[in-house]
Parts: sequence; C-alpha cells; structure tokens
Amino acid sequence: MVSVGLARTLSAQGRPVAAFKKGPDYIDASWLSAASGRVARNLDTFLTEPIAVRRSFVDFAVRSDDNAVRSTPAEIGGINLIEGNRGLHDGLDEEGTHSSAALSKLIQCPVILVQDVTKTTRSAAAFVLGSQQIDPGVNIAGVIVNQIAGARHEGVVRKAIENYTGIPVVGAIPKLPAECQIRSRHLGLVTAREQTGIDELIDRLAQVVRDHVDVDRVLEIARSAPLLEDVGFRRIDLTGDSTNYPRSRGGRRLRVCYLSDAAFSFYYPENLEALEDAGAELIPVSALDAMVLPECDALYVGGGFPETQATALARNGTFRESVFRAAQAGLPVYAECGGLIYMARKLVWKGEEYPMTGVFPVTIAMDRKPRGHGYARVLVDGRNPFFPEGLELKGHEFHYSWPAADANASGRRIEDDSRDQLRSVFKMQRGTGCGAGRDGLSRWNVLGTYLHVHALGCPAWAQGVMRAAETYRKD
Repeated sequence: MVSVGLARTLSAQGRPVAAFKKGPDYIDASWLSAASGRVARNLDTFLTEPIAVRRSFVDFAVRSDDNAVRSTPAEIGGINLIEGNRGLHDGLDEEGTHSSAALSKLIQCPVILVQDVTKTTRSAAAFVLGSQQIDPGVNIAGVIVNQIAGARHEGVVRKAIENYTGIPVVGAIPKLPAECQIRSRHLGLVTAREQTGIDELIDRLAQVVRDHVDVDRVLEIARSAPLLEDVGFRRIDLTGDSTNYPRSRGGRRLRVCYLSDAAFSFYYPENLEALEDAGAELIPVSALDAMVLPECDALYVGGGFPETQATALARNGTFRESVFRAAQAGLPVYAECGGLIYMARKLVWKGEEYPMTGVFPVTIAMDRKPRGHGYARVLVDGRNPFFPEGLELKGHEFHYSWPAADANASGRRIEDDSRDQLRSVFKMQRGTGCGAGRDGLSRWNVLGTYLHVHALGCPAWAQGVMRAAETYRKD
C-alpha cells in the first residue's frame, strides 16, 4: 500500500514513474501499473539470470536527460520505484539468495524499509540494526514505520531507530481505516482488474502518503542512487534466438489468442511481447463474455482466479465447447495454473461443482491452504507440443488446487503414446506441481502446468508456442 500510494503521489505531481515488482507476483505489479499509469515489470533473479534482470531494468527505467540510467533520475523529476517482497533479506536460502537485498545491490538501488511496528518500540531499532549488519553492502537509506498507534508511539520508535542506526525515519503511517485497505483473499490481494473504484482507493492511499511520509526526503534518497552502467542496448531479445518465424502462407501474422478477463489476468508483459517479437498477432478474448473462440493458430491461457469466476465460466457453455472442439482438432494450447484448471473437466470450489472445458479428463479441487507455493524447477521428460524432452525449466507456483480425481493418481508418467491419452510430462525437481513429484498434463496439442515461466528466463517458451502455431497453420 505504501508503494502504491507513493507511485500515485509522484505520478500526480507530473513525474514519470516507472514501477517494478521484485519477485514473481502478478497482483502487486497490476496495482503498481494502475498507480503509476505505466506497465509495471517484474524483476526476479531466480526466474531470470541477474544480467537479464539488470538489462530489463535498464530497458524500461525512466532515464535522465543525458539518456543515462540511475535507480532514480530525480534530477528531471522522474523516479524508478521498485517494490520488494517478503523481508528485505528473505530469499531462497539462509544466504538470502534472490532476495530484495540482492536485487538492490544488483541495480545499486538505495532501500527504504517499510516496517510494521505494531506493539513494538525499541525492538524496531534492533530490527533495523540487524538488517544493516547482516549485509553492510545493502544501502538502507530510510525507514517508513507502519501501524503507528499514536504520537507517543511514533516518537519513541523514531528516536530509537535514528539513535541506534543513524538511518532517518522518513514516514510514520498510522493504522488505516477500512476504506484505505486493499482487500485480500486466499491467493493474496484482489487484482486491480477486479477492484471497483480502484482510482478512488489509490487516491486515498496517495493521500495517506502525502499526510504521513516526507516525500521530499524520499526523493533526496532517490537522488543518491549512482549512475548505472548502460548495458549497451535498448531492446531485449525475448525470443532467445534469431529465428524468423513465418507469418503464414498468405503473409498474415500467426494469430495467438489469449484469455484476458477477470478470471485470467496473470501475464508477464514480456511473455506477450515475446510472442509479438516472434511474429504473433495477439488477440485478447474473454472467456466470460465471448460466444466462441476466434479463429487462431494457438491459444495462451494464463493464471488468475477461475474459481472466483466459476459461475460465469460455467454458464458460458458455448465458449467452453468451442475451446474443447478447437483443442480436439489440434489447436496448440498453453495453459498455466488457472489455465490448467480451465482445461479440466470440472472444478470443485466450496462444495460446488462447475463444468470447465473438459480437455483434460480430470477434476480440480480447491483446498483452504496452498498446495504449492514458491520457486520451482522441472525436467521435461515426456512428449508435449512446446518443449523438447530433457529441457530444464525454472518458474514459480502458487496454487490451492490440485487434480483430485479421474487423473493419473500415482503421478507417474503414463507410457501410452496414444494422442488421446493424458500424459504427465514434467518431473518436479523443486516444488509441488500436480503432486507425487509430477506436473505438466498434456493431451492432444494442449499442455497445462502449475509452473509460471518468464519469457526473459525461458526463451524456449515463445519458440515452442510459435513453432506449434506454425505447424498447426500448415496442417
């Protein structure tokens, strides 16, 4: 909420604001996009190699008038704002690998801690002091304390932090009323796309920042960011090679539909851009409102919240039937997480059953607790339409669902090579997937997986989708 409020505050001042989200989270990035007025990008050194993360930042950051890149080119009024995730030093292991702290060092970015000080005073200083000492290479330049109970509480906390750490407290935010809260649910925040009155809510958060954060001091900290060495180019090759994919026999670009609505909204901008770079004409389609799937050469179904839109998805039987018929006829379909759910025969949610497309003969059930959460690695060990066998993929998963019935319950690879046979084609090396060490359900030219991949870290993804689309067009 602090990041969103700060982004809107600075944007409302007429400053260009480029917002980034550290980590793989789609929802926070969507809120930052709404607050800044620009598409927010994810920066994640697990999903993508560190050099590519740095290049991505350079490519999409606000630049100064001399075309140089700094973490914040505040001298011309612009700002690059990166929202961290989890605790500053929390990463993949005890060394804090892939943490927000590691990212701050990679792009030489000063850090402002946002610290919940509920029912604490001097201990807040101990927390900040520990954050300083565990990695002196991280430039912690300011603290915003959150959940302040009153003026006396703020005074004690502020003095303790500044006296023991020498780091200035640049903001003190009180406990906020309900009208300033972003609603949460089982997978985190409500998406920006689903939030009613989103601009009014973001404006209220901006007012909170203006009232309780020293924005000028924040900008001073931003100006301390050093000049970043330009990595020498302005456009990232998202496809991973120089292959010129055929546009089509008649010169028309290959048509790739992707589901875009309140049920399916989890798409990294780079993934869609990678398909366009490889020659795709992207066609957004709503599974909630469209009558039929348009003519296309491939379908991409991202993650989202099909469970919260299950009634509407189930009612749109003509669209579900058109997806099934297209898949049965060989249309390449790549389905991630929520997309995997939509490919199932039915979804069980809060005791109710909802028909889905029926491409996969499985029932998907939803649990109250996460079934899979965090970074994941898989080995492609089965035939599928998009990835060669033997390829290792990195990504992340965050799902409360799992294939509960009618599927390969043991999770072992099914050896039947029949085109109609449901197969498991991913071996989990890290993570949960569908369970029993398996993920990646494949039938016909459809692949459904709980693994979310980022195009910058997985060039084979766009290559695979476009090759499958071209083959389907020729056939």
